[in-house]
Amino acid sequence: MNTQLVESLVKLIQSLPQEERQLFEEKLFFESNLVTTQELMKLAVYGHSFDFLNDEPELYTFEDGEAI
Repeated sequence: MNTQLVESLVKLIQSLPQEERQLFEEKLFFESNLVTTQELMKLAVYGHSFDFLNDEPELYTFEDGEAI
């Protein structure tokens, strides 16, 4: 086993910017044909799926329930 190579790869991966590291992890751990959580979130936001909630009345106030 090449321990030095593995350690070098780990250091390299940890030095990546967050966006590149996330892309690396997605490609490593997920099949490319599956939809990611990030993609689903973007779809909901940009697709305006939950815009109807903006017209809903506020049912709860800060006075409801117990203090945390």
